[in-house]
Amino acid sequence: MKEDSTTQRLYEGEVADEKLHSPPDKYRQRRFGGSSAIWGGRCMPFDPLDFETRSHVPHSGWPICYEDLLPYYPRANELSEAGRFSYSAEDALGADALPLIRGFDSHRILTNGLERFSCPTHFGSRYAKQLRLAPHVKVLLGANCTGIRLQPQGHAVRTVEVATIAGNRFSATCQFTVMAVGGLETARLLLASRDVALEGIGNFHDVVGRYYMCHIAGNVGQLTIQGPTKNVRHGYELAPEGIYCRRRLAVSPAEQRRLGLANAVARLHFPRITDPVHRNGVLSGLFLARRLISYEYGKRLNDGNNATTTTDYARHLLNVATDPIDTTAFLMHWLSHRSLADRKFPSVILRNRTNRFSLEMHGEQTPQARSRVMLSNKVDALGMPQLHVDWQYSPADIDSIRGTLEVLSQEFAASGVAQFEYDAETLEEDLTRFGAYGGHHIGTARMGTDERTSVVNAQCQVHSVHNLFIAGSAVFPTSSQANPTLTLIALSLRLAHILAQKLSRPHLATANKEEFA
Repeated sequence: MKEDSTTQRLYEGEVADEKLHSPPDKYRQRRFGGSSAIWGGRCMPFDPLDFETRSHVPHSGWPICYEDLLPYYPRANELSEAGRFSYSAEDALGADALPLIRGFDSHRILTNGLERFSCPTHFGSRYAKQLRLAPHVKVLLGANCTGIRLQPQGHAVRTVEVATIAGNRFSATCQFTVMAVGGLETARLLLASRDVALEGIGNFHDVVGRYYMCHIAGNVGQLTIQGPTKNVRHGYELAPEGIYCRRRLAVSPAEQRRLGLANAVARLHFPRITDPVHRNGVLSGLFLARRLISYEYGKRLNDGNNATTTTDYARHLLNVATDPIDTTAFLMHWLSHRSLADRKFPSVILRNRTNRFSLEMHGEQTPQARSRVMLSNKVDALGMPQLHVDWQYSPADIDSIRGTLEVLSQEFAASGVAQFEYDAETLEEDLTRFGAYGGHHIGTARMGTDERTSVVNAQCQVHSVHNLFIAGSAVFPTSSQANPTLTLIALSLRLAHILAQKLSRPHLATANKEEFA
C-alpha cells in the first residue's frame, strides 16, 4: 500500500508549461487506493445547474441530470466517511446555526452552502479487508494495464493486456471492462490502444484527451467586515455526527444564468503567505517549513513565488519570534487535531483578529478543445507512451470570476456590513498563480449523445465499444465549482448499478452496439 518510487515513475511525462500545470507524476499516486492517499477530503455534490446546457458556457450540458445522480450521492457520502448527504447549513448544523456573516442577507449571494470533509479516507487502507474477503473480487497489485485489445471489427474488447515491473506479462478476458484509472491515465490508455483503432479507442473524431479541465482558483482581494469578530464564521464547524464542515459564498443559480457566469464559490481566507507584511507567526512558520511539506501542499505555501529575498526570510523569522503565543497554540492544535487524530482537522485556519480576509476562489473552467492531453514520443519502463499535458484556460474563465467578484462586491456594499476590494489588473495573475492547482483531472473522455463531441454515452459506455466503460471524472462534460471526488464516486455507483442490471439479464450482456447506445 506504500508508495513505490519505481511504480510511481510510470506516471512521469511532460507538460507544455510547468507554471500552468505540474508534472503528470504529481498530484497522482500509482498504488493501492490511488490518489486518495494524498486526498484532502473535501466533499460536495455538483449543483443541478452544472448538468444543464447553458448558452454562456460553451460545450456544456450532460446527457444525465442531477436527479439521475441524486440516489447515489448518499452512498458516496457514506463511502467517503463524510457523514450525511446534507449540504445546507440549516439542515446539517441545525436551525440555530449562526450565519456566515451576521447582518449579511442577499438574494443574489448564497451563504448557507457547505462543504463536508472526509477523514480523509485512504480508500485502499479503509476497504482492503472488505475487498480481500469479497468472494467475487480479486485484487492484483503491481499489475499495470498497458493496452486494451479490441475484436477485429473494433466494437468489443477482446483482452486487456497487463505487465509488471518485474517483466511478467499476461492478458485477461472480461465480459465487461471498466476503466477506473483517473482523468489523465484514461486518455493515455485509450490513445495508446491503437492496434485496431489506429487513432486510439473511442477517438474517431479526435475527442479523447481534449476538453481537459481542472479549476480556476486563487486568493483574491480584501474583504473587510464590520462589527465584532464573533459575527463571522470563517473556519470549520462540527456537524452533530462529528464531521468538519465549512461555509462558502456563491452567486445564486438565477443570477448566474442572468449574468452569464460560470459556477464558482468563495471561501473566507487569510492573506498571502509569502508576504511577511501579514506579521503572522503561523503563516511565516508555514512558509519557512514549506519544503518539508508534500509537493501538493508545499506548492500552495510557496504561493507560486520562487523569488523570496534574504530580507523576506528575516522578516518571516521575526514574525515567528514575535508571535509565540499564537504559533505555539497552532502547533499544539495541529498536533492534537491533525497529526494524531483519526479524523483530521482539514486545513490551516487562523484566529480571526481583524475581520479582514482574502477570498479563496474556486471556479468552473469552460471546456475547450485546445486544452488537452496527448501521447509524447517518450515511453515508460513498460513501453507505454508517456503523456504530454497542455492544460489551457481561456479569457472567459477569468472574466467569469471577475463577474462573480463584482456581484459579491455589490452585495457586500449594499448590506452595509462589509466591503470587498480587489485589483482588477492583477486578477488573472492571482487566479493562475498555482496553475491547474489541486489535481482535478476532468473531461478527457467526456460524456454526451453525439459521438463527434464525446467519448462515452449516458451509461459511461464508450460509444464505439459496447462492453467498455469508463468510471471517473474523465467523463465529466463540465467541471462545476466542486471538487470532483464525491460526484465521481456517485457516478461510479450508478455505473455499477447499470452493469449489475445488464449481468442479471443475459440478453443484455450479449447485446450489440445499438442496444447499448
